[in-house]
Amino acid sequence: MTNSYQKVNNLKVSKDLLTFINEELLKDTSISPEKFWRGFDNAIHELSPKNKELINKRQDLQRKIDSWHIENKGKEIELEKYKKFLKEIGYLKDEGQDFKIETSNVDDEITKIAGPQLVVPIMNARYTLNAANARWVSLYDSLYGTNIIESEEGGSERYDPNRGQEVIKYVREFFDKYIPIDGTSWKNISSLKVVDNDLIISKDDYEYNLKDKDKFVGHRGDANKPGAIIIKNNNLHFEIIINPRAFSAAHDIAGISDVIAESAVSTICDNEDSVAAVDAEDKIICYRNWLGLMRGDLKIQFEKNGKNLERKLNPDRSYVSKNGQGLKLHGRSLLLIRNVGHLMTNSSIILKDGSEVPEGIMDAFLTTAAALHDLKKKRNSRKGSIYIVKPKMHGPEETAFTDLIFSKVEELFGLEKFTCKIGIMDEERRTSVNLKECIRTLKNRVFFINTGFLDRTGDEMHTSMEAGPMIKKGDMKSSKWISAYENNNVDIGLSCGFFGKAQIGKGMWAMPDKMKEMMKDKIGHLKAGANCAWVPSPTAASLHALHYHQINIFDEQQKISNRKKAKLDDLLNIPVANRPNWSVDEINSEISNSAQTLLGYVVRWIDQGIGCSKVPDINNIGLMEDRATLRISSQHIANWIHHGITTKIQVIEIMKKMAEIVDKQNQNDKNYIKMSNNFEKSIAFKTACDLIFKGKEQPSGYTEPLLHLNRIKKKTN
Repeated sequence: MTNSYQKVNNLKVSKDLLTFINEELLKDTSISPEKFWRGFDNAIHELSPKNKELINKRQDLQRKIDSWHIENKGKEIELEKYKKFLKEIGYLKDEGQDFKIETSNVDDEITKIAGPQLVVPIMNARYTLNAANARWVSLYDSLYGTNIIESEEGGSERYDPNRGQEVIKYVREFFDKYIPIDGTSWKNISSLKVVDNDLIISKDDYEYNLKDKDKFVGHRGDANKPGAIIIKNNNLHFEIIINPRAFSAAHDIAGISDVIAESAVSTICDNEDSVAAVDAEDKIICYRNWLGLMRGDLKIQFEKNGKNLERKLNPDRSYVSKNGQGLKLHGRSLLLIRNVGHLMTNSSIILKDGSEVPEGIMDAFLTTAAALHDLKKKRNSRKGSIYIVKPKMHGPEETAFTDLIFSKVEELFGLEKFTCKIGIMDEERRTSVNLKECIRTLKNRVFFINTGFLDRTGDEMHTSMEAGPMIKKGDMKSSKWISAYENNNVDIGLSCGFFGKAQIGKGMWAMPDKMKEMMKDKIGHLKAGANCAWVPSPTAASLHALHYHQINIFDEQQKISNRKKAKLDDLLNIPVANRPNWSVDEINSEISNSAQTLLGYVVRWIDQGIGCSKVPDINNIGLMEDRATLRISSQHIANWIHHGITTKIQVIEIMKKMAEIVDKQNQNDKNYIKMSNNFEKSIAFKTACDLIFKGKEQPSGYTEPLLHLNRIKKKTN
C-alpha cells in the first residue's frame, strides 16, 4: 500500500483518488475538476474544525459520566438525580414543541411501499448488483433452497419432486389467505387468462374471479394465454409466471412455472460497518461501484460452476395493465448510500494543517457527486432525490452538523436545497434519548429512522462502563431499556409525521441459513410498526416480503399511534447486573461465545479485508457479523474485566482456545492465515485482544480505530 500525493490548492490528494475524481467521477457532470477542488477545499477547511469539536464533546461528556458513576459507586441510581446531571452537562436536551417533518420529493419506495431492506457492502460489486436486482426474486427458488421446506433432499443438488410440490403447496396456501379466489382454491385451478380487463381463473369448466378484483393489475403476453399475471397486494407485486413447458411446471395443471415476488424494495449500499476500507485504494473501489450504480453501467464478470458469467443491472419490467396500457414496474431496488460517521479520518486527503480528511465529510461530497449522474436520468430516484444513510451520530448537535455538511455539498454542486435526504441511524444512546430533537434538526431532509440493537447496546455499555458489570448479552433483549428504545423510536417517528412520508426501520436478521425461524420471528418488526426491516440476502428479502402481504403496516402504524408512549425513565434504565452470582462455567461460556465470533470476524477483516462475514458461533450456526457485532462483544468482555467478573489472564486463555477453533472452522479457506501457529506474530489475534483490553479507552467503544490501524499494518507488511 502506497500513498503518493499531489498538491491541489491547500490539499494533498492521493494521486489515484485525484485521477478517479477528475477523470471518472466528475466526467459528464456540469462540475469541472477546478470548481470541485476549489469548493471542496473551502468546505472541508470550514467543516473539519467543527467535526473535531463534536468528537471532543463526546469525549468530554464520557469523562463526566464516568466520574459521576465512580462518585456514586455502590449507591442505587436515583433516576431524577441522574437525569438532572445529564441535563446539566448537555447530554440530555429539553424536548421542544411538537412538529411534523417537511421532507419532500421522496420516492414511493420510502413513502408508500412497505417491504424488506437489504444492506450490502458497496466494496463487493457482485453482491451489490445482486442486491440492486433483488427487487424481484423467485419465491419458488427461495423456498426450495431454505429450511422452510423440510424434506430429505434439502441439502442435495439433485432435484426432489416432492420438495418441489411442497413449495407449490406453500405458495398456493399463502395465496388462498392473502389473494383469495371467490369460490375455489389456488390449489385447484387449471388455467389463468385475461378477458375484458379481468382475470379469469378456471377450474375444470368453471370460471372464477379474485375476491378482490383490484388485486389483478396486468399481464404479459397474449391475454388468452398469458406468459405472466401481475398481482398487487399492500402495494407489493407478485408475477405468476406461466410456462407449461418449463421443468418446474411439469406437475402443475395451470402451467405455473414460478412466482416472482417483489422483494427488496430498497437497498442500503454500505460504505461503513460491512466494508473494510482503510485507505485511498479501498475507498476508490467503494466510490467506483457506487458511481457504476448511479450511471447504471456497473457490470461484473465472474466464473461459477465452470461458466463465465456477467452480471449487470436489471431493466424495468414491462407489462400490459388491465385496461390495455403498456406499463412498467421498477426493475431494481431503490438504492440508498450509507456514508461513514463523524469519527474516522482517512489518509486519502491531507488538509493544510497536516491532518487527515474527516472520512464522513469526504463520503458526503464524493457519494453525492456520483449520484449527480442519476439526477440526470432519474432511473434510481424518480423524484430526483439522493438518499444518504448517516450512522453513529450522537445527539442533535451532530445531526445539525450533518445538515450543514449536506448544505455545503448542495451549494458546491448547484443542487436545490434538501436534494440530499438523510436517514438517521438511531444507534447511539445520546441520539435515542434526544431523538425528537435530532429529527427536528433534519426535518427537511429526514427520510428514515432505524434502530440498531447491536451498536446501541455497545454504546449503552460503553457510556455506562463505570456503573457496574453488565448483564449477559443474551439478556439484553429482554431488558427494560431495549423495549423502551425500540418503542420510543416508532412513537417519536409517528408523532413527528413519518406516517406516509418516511420509513421507520428495524434491524438485521443475522442468521441467513435459518429462514424458517426468520419467518416466525421477523413479523414482529411489522407488529412493532416498522415499514422496512433489514435482511442479509435476496432470498431473505423474498421471504420477509411475505410478511408485508400478511400485515398492512400503515394500518398497524395508525393503531400504534394511539398507544401509551415509551418512557424516558425506562430508556435511561442502565442494564447492570445487581450482585451477580454467576458460576465460573457461566462466565467462561459467555466470554467464549463472544470471543469466538469476535475472532472469526476480526481475522477476515485484518488478513483479507472482508468487512462482512458469515461467522460460525459456538454452536456452529452461521451469523452475519459486522463491526456492530464486534462492538457489543468487545465492550461486554471489557466491562466484565473492569468490574472483576473475569481477569485479563482468563480472557487471554479463552481467546487462544477460541482462536484454535476459529482456525479449524476456516481450514477450507485457501486464503486463511492461522492465528494459533504464532499468536505473537498474528496481527489479527493481537487486534482482537486489543479490542477487548483497550476497549474501555476506545472512543464510544467503536472498533474502527484499532481495526483500521491494524489493517493498514497488514497491508504494508
